[in-house]
Amino acid sequence: MASLAPIVIDGSYLEGGGQILRMGLALSAVQALPISVTKVRAGRSTPGLRPQHLTGLQLVRDASKGRLEGGQIGSCEITFYPGTIAGGRYLADTQTAGSVTLLIQAVLPCTLFANSPSYYTLRGGTNAEFAPQIDYTIQVFRRIIYSFGLDFTVFLNKRGFFPRGQGEVTLEVKPLMKSLKAVNMTDFGELVSVHGIAYVAGALPIKVAHKMANAAVELLQQRLPQNIDIRINRVKDDQERAFGNGSGIVLWAKTTTGCILGGSALGKRGREAEEDGYTAASEIISCVESRVCLDSYAQDQVIIYMALADGKSRIRTGPLTNHTRTAIWVAEMMTKVKFNIIQEEGTDCIIVECEGIGFSRARLN
Repeated sequence: MASLAPIVIDGSYLEGGGQILRMGLALSAVQALPISVTKVRAGRSTPGLRPQHLTGLQLVRDASKGRLEGGQIGSCEITFYPGTIAGGRYLADTQTAGSVTLLIQAVLPCTLFANSPSYYTLRGGTNAEFAPQIDYTIQVFRRIIYSFGLDFTVFLNKRGFFPRGQGEVTLEVKPLMKSLKAVNMTDFGELVSVHGIAYVAGALPIKVAHKMANAAVELLQQRLPQNIDIRINRVKDDQERAFGNGSGIVLWAKTTTGCILGGSALGKRGREAEEDGYTAASEIISCVESRVCLDSYAQDQVIIYMALADGKSRIRTGPLTNHTRTAIWVAEMMTKVKFNIIQEEGTDCIIVECEGIGFSRARLN
């Protein structure tokens, strides 16, 4: 496929960050279409590729047996020529606190169309700023994406935090036998439960986890119906289960129609633990009160799967984030699908719909 002219993507568009790289290369690898990304992270204080982005690109390159040009730290333009996606065992290490969940975002779509099961060991930050926490990926995103007909497992081997990372997860994915299924996530139903985890690691005492959890429970009980099952596990990870000091809270709400909605906060030095609990709970309450079916962290992550699925997918979510608008732009550029954005009258809710291309491995043969 290297004889095809690469599709050129402007890496400074809208959100202008690593998401354009992750989605662009994933769709490039899946469809065997070469891609060039220019102006990589042009609007950021340190433009060009950072270690985390480069690790993700190299991971997709290796998974698809492709060729990457411009793959150096600081590169502001890259060109990628994909080969054939292969299963097997892979290792990627950001060697920083770069997020392992963003590595998962980059490589997961590729693994669905591999020729055999894939096993990835990913190292870096498991609970980092500006990225979904690993607990969110396991408890919320995995369950959402299951509706599209794919199955993957993530094992949290060791937590890792800023500034050194050194956390580790294992990703296991079975390839699809057919196309992804279209989804209809527009009926909120009724709230059933809110569960979660408040964790601490390193030198932080377990009482910090209790403070986060207790604050979250207090606010949830005040604002949600009385019959809701609310349970938050409080955990202190020992040295074998975590590297460095860190804390955080991740909540997930379930509804009668199968909606899974997340809320989270990452602990920060100098900030009261109770504030983190309130933040995570407030995110859940906002989703419940607006009756959205996908939270703001999930809306951009499902776009690539809507584009690849067989049939029309519809999701009901809140105001679109710049990440989501960027994801839609990349998906339309790379797959030629069209996303419709419908503002619901009298609410802040948005319906996003897309007739997917019904991609399967058979289309490459």
